[in-house]
Amino acid sequence: MNKRILYRFCWPMGRGSDIIGLFVSDEGTIAAALGKEVGLGEANGKHSDVHGPLEAGDLTIVTDDQDFIEKAEAYKLVPVGWNPLEYLSENL
Repeated sequence: MNKRILYRFCWPMGRGSDIIGLFVSDEGTIAAALGKEVGLGEANGKHSDVHGPLEAGDLTIVTDDQDFIEKAEAYKLVPVGWNPLEYLSENL
């Protein structure tokens, strides 16, 4: 089983309206997703059409502590916000 990692996703949109999220995945899935197009639709307001390639700089590792991740999921603290893996234009 691949080690699960808690990631933070952030696309700065300017004017204080960043697209952010916390989600759990593994390194293999993230590696396969990098460079693929993410389409978030009108995530930044009507007619915004937010999309672009997922880049390594868009993701930050929060922790790989398995106990913390399990507890965060049990208490439903994650996922929260946007998970770019759910909005890929191609299947992994």
